[in-house]
Amino acid sequence: MTIELDKKITQAKFAQLVGITQPAVSSLLLRGVLRSNDTCGNWLLAYCGNLRDGAAGRTKTAESLDLDVQRARLAAAQAERIELDNEVKRGELAPALIMEQVLAAAGAKVAAALDALPAVLKRRLPMLTDADVDLMRRELAQARNTVSALSLEDLESDEEEEP
Repeated sequence: MTIELDKKITQAKFAQLVGITQPAVSSLLLRGVLRSNDTCGNWLLAYCGNLRDGAAGRTKTAESLDLDVQRARLAAAQAERIELDNEVKRGELAPALIMEQVLAAAGAKVAAALDALPAVLKRRLPMLTDADVDLMRRELAQARNTVSALSLEDLESDEEEEP
């Protein structure tokens, strides 16, 4: 078989030249290793370069790209875990259960203080009528009920509404 390096060659003849199948040459064309309508010499250079890259581990297949993505996700997850551990050690984060207990205890103390307020004010301000004291109790009860019904979503939506 005579080979002219500066002329175009068919996929079948190139496959025979380098010892692979014609579908393998077609795959090289689809992956961009070989350029269609190029010369035999350029195909040979590109093919040999691809073989060198593969031997050196520099070619990226779909599997190696997927592995790269998985490694990047793992590295990101590990970095996030380490950052969370650091925030806990610095006292910037606390477990949700502890925060819930602290907020419940604080809420109970605030509620007790609000419940006592009308009686304290009635003693200090004798001019208050029973109707005034009842009005205070109703308003305080309404405020306490509003606060006790708050959720995280309510607080986040309030933050978005502020300028």
